[in-house]
Amino acid sequence: METVALGFVASLIAGLATGVGALPILLAVKLTERFQGILLGLGGGVMLGATSFSLIVPGIEVAIAQGYTKVTAALILSVGILLGGTLIWLAHENFPHEHFFKGKEGATLQNFERIWLFVIAIALHNFPEGLAVGVGFGSENISSGLALAAGIGLQNMPEGLVVALALRNLRYSINYSLGISFLTGLVEPIGGIVGASLVSLAQPILPWAMAFAAGAMLFVIVDEIIPEINSKNLAQEGTFGVMTGFVAMMFMDTAFG
Repeated sequence: METVALGFVASLIAGLATGVGALPILLAVKLTERFQGILLGLGGGVMLGATSFSLIVPGIEVAIAQGYTKVTAALILSVGILLGGTLIWLAHENFPHEHFFKGKEGATLQNFERIWLFVIAIALHNFPEGLAVGVGFGSENISSGLALAAGIGLQNMPEGLVVALALRNLRYSINYSLGISFLTGLVEPIGGIVGASLVSLAQPILPWAMAFAAGAMLFVIVDEIIPEINSKNLAQEGTFGVMTGFVAMMFMDTAFG
């Protein structure tokens, strides 16, 4: 229960960072398109670094420590990553949602308020992040879990600002935009509880869970963040952001994980 509680609290704090990042809209801040591209890339880079250094590499090490050969460990991680990506893909295909830049995806519902389509899209994005944090604490490596939670929280802050600005551009009020940013962050502790609980109950599934969370986050990076950067024609700015975020997460995980 202590592990589950830690996973919940850490993923909650990481999730609330989404709303904290949106606070500058209270100051009527204006961000250039280029800077928004950098912020989007920064978030994607942090997620990519977390996927690599906090989930995939430790997952292989855990599998080997459990007695699997290197080949079998690599196979477990490979299958788990594909399963995680497939589940998020199925969710995207079957849940009605709308991205700020890519437009509508998934099933179509009549008379469904557009704002809730945005909320579902962000929730589909945030759940894998919470799952990853929960799995990180479920491994009982507290320092690694803290580094992962810090990285996800860091990634959520610029994401929250970009989301709030996009809502403002759609003529939603400041308070409403800020409230939605905080609300979507509350999806992460749900994922945190799920991840930490599963791993705490059955340690042998830890490498599978880490791979699954990694696959889910990889899908989000490739399917959502990169296309959003490209839709703004800000490939170079986005690339710079991705590299900066990746290096920052690599440093945090190596130095403090």
